[in-house]
Amino acid sequence: MNIQDKNELEQQISKGNKRKYFLESLSSKIFLACALLSVVSLLLIVGFVFYKGSNPFITGGYSFFDFLFGNDWVPSEDKFGIFPMIVASIYATIGALIIGVPIGLLTAIFLAEIAPKSVAKIVSPAIQLLAGIPSVLYGIFGLAIIVPFLQNNLGLARGQSLIAVILVLAIMMLPTIVTVAETAIRAVPKTYREGSLALGVSQIGTIFKVVVPAAKSGIMAAIVLGLGRALGETMAVILVAGNSLIIPTSLTDSVRPLTTNIALEMGYAAGTHQEMLFATGIVLFSFILILNFVLARITAKGAQ
Repeated sequence: MNIQDKNELEQQISKGNKRKYFLESLSSKIFLACALLSVVSLLLIVGFVFYKGSNPFITGGYSFFDFLFGNDWVPSEDKFGIFPMIVASIYATIGALIIGVPIGLLTAIFLAEIAPKSVAKIVSPAIQLLAGIPSVLYGIFGLAIIVPFLQNNLGLARGQSLIAVILVLAIMMLPTIVTVAETAIRAVPKTYREGSLALGVSQIGTIFKVVVPAAKSGIMAAIVLGLGRALGETMAVILVAGNSLIIPTSLTDSVRPLTTNIALEMGYAAGTHQEMLFATGIVLFSFILILNFVLARITAKGAQ
């Protein structure tokens, strides 16, 4: 190879390296821009909600304590108390967890450990498909099936009640709990199972004494994610809650959770009324933020 050919080859290699470095630099900038866009969008949303929601308490002279623990929500009389809605949201979420978590966890264990592969290949995608169903369709299902069932069997006048909300939310959180918990259970090393079985432990004993404890961080993450889904649900709850502004004392009472109150009144609210709805959103956001913090702590603890 003469000197001229060698120089041409070096120039081609140099051009190729420059092109490669340019594409890498461009890709990293695009990724950074996408990440910043997500962060900026979150900051704008949170900032706007907190700005609008805190204004009545900073400049309007309203008491945040009365807002949280007041029992009356009558915007026309300048009364804004959300305590019945907070109680309804907490009761509905806890009730959905009591029903949804055992069913979801046992389903995940069945799919990951017991079910034949042919059955798991059918059932698992079907459960994942539930997550893609619009929430309003869950509400229509609850209104058409669950509410009449409660009316006919519990003697309720309307059927739209706290128990109807709990049942609908329990169904809605199942895909999240099952999918995440199943993934966590499948991630447990096979050596754990083999060692337990070699010591004479039964399959069921191995599952509940070895596999489930080993996957506890993933299972807890599934529960927290399902909890967030139940707490933030709106459209399905509107259709089956009954939307009465009372503190529920039984499962048959009609209720209005926080999300339902925002969705029902934001379309026509103005002035202080609208700002109080944003303040309701701050309370709801605080609950979700606490859940995310708990999830982060559980994940970090499980990784240690």
